[in-house]
Amino acid sequence: MNSRHPDATVHILSSTVAELHVGSDVAEVVAPDSLALRDRVVEEIRQLAASNGEPAHATLVEGSSRWPLVVHPDGTFDEALEEAAVDTTAVPVVAAPAPAPAPVSALPVTAPTPVPAVPSAVPVAEDPARPTVQDLLDSRTGGGRPRATIGWQGAVRRATGGLISPAPGRVERSRLDREKRVQRRLDAPRTIVVLNPKGGAHKTTSTLLLSATFGTLRGGATLAWDNNETRGTLGWRAQHAPHHRTAVDLLEDLDEASNFRGSSLAALDHYVRTQVDARFDVLASDEDAAASSTIDAAAFDRLHALLRRYYRLMIVDTGNNMRASNWVAAVAAADQLVIVSTVREDTAASAAWLLDGLREKGFGRKIDEAVTVLTAPSSRPDRKLEARLSQHFEQVTSAVVNAPFDPSLVDGGPIDFDALSPETRDAWLTVAATVADRL
Repeated sequence: MNSRHPDATVHILSSTVAELHVGSDVAEVVAPDSLALRDRVVEEIRQLAASNGEPAHATLVEGSSRWPLVVHPDGTFDEALEEAAVDTTAVPVVAAPAPAPAPVSALPVTAPTPVPAVPSAVPVAEDPARPTVQDLLDSRTGGGRPRATIGWQGAVRRATGGLISPAPGRVERSRLDREKRVQRRLDAPRTIVVLNPKGGAHKTTSTLLLSATFGTLRGGATLAWDNNETRGTLGWRAQHAPHHRTAVDLLEDLDEASNFRGSSLAALDHYVRTQVDARFDVLASDEDAAASSTIDAAAFDRLHALLRRYYRLMIVDTGNNMRASNWVAAVAAADQLVIVSTVREDTAASAAWLLDGLREKGFGRKIDEAVTVLTAPSSRPDRKLEARLSQHFEQVTSAVVNAPFDPSLVDGGPIDFDALSPETRDAWLTVAATVADRL
């Protein structure tokens, strides 16, 4: 039997800040506005529910008001508001003496007011519904306009201690808008699949950067999954973990145990590699050079069915074999495709060939909604080629985003997200927002 988490208490401190108390642990929850704060609070409690395999109970506190909240492992929630029971037998009810009738001469003489007839078809109004915690949060004004943090606007605000607080400039407003799009609430788990059948097309790097962007801004529940039928490099490019288990180990234990029903999210810690700073997990592909096991379509489907119970977003890195059954299964399961390529003729032609093949296989609708990411292969990319490739993929997919060259990604080792340039971070925020718009 799983040990149940203690009930959570959420203290709403402002329209953008809350404190989550679980036992002796206290975590701060910060969001850009009240709606995002609500979603982040629900997500934090959902993770407690998922880790325990049963609904998590919380109490929201703001001032002297308190509301119970129940969040289920799948992210659905309800505000189980109940009236306090009133014991009518505890105190005897004594009727107050009726007031003495007023003298007739003191009463105003008026004609009786006619009472309009109520049509029988109109129902009698019931007691109005009491407002819920969501009504309270939705009624906020958002704490006023956003405060500038960068540019001359941010410098003025800091220099004057906030006495003069200009609105954010165009650049910062764009960033805040994209962050809000990334943080939009999802009504079910979503699977994003990253594709290009050519090696060196930036698939693994794209998977990790997209996972880091979503994980950092959404507060976790994001998985980067290497769905290579034999061996991939996602586990090598991720930050180090205290174990080397992979999808093959998870699949073998899944076979032995028949299913993970009743298991908590903590059980997956033995198989995934947590990227603490970027707030996402990595499920690596087989790393045993002597192994002969492979992941096929049936194995992918079983793993996918398990993992979607615990993760809100799964970003799947794929191999180079379009004919592999697990590759096809990932495309079939995808809610969103991301086509990646460097700005090179060979990798772009491979991506274009992939799109033609997927249309022939019946995935035309997914291709129409796909997002293409073109990454510069050097600090001085071919701008004419970049423009030509962008024009082509804009006509065959729903959007194209260009990402700059970043020297911190060149060595092929574990990605240091703190070392990424501001331009790289901004580009991948645009990628994430563009993808999130389509989820």
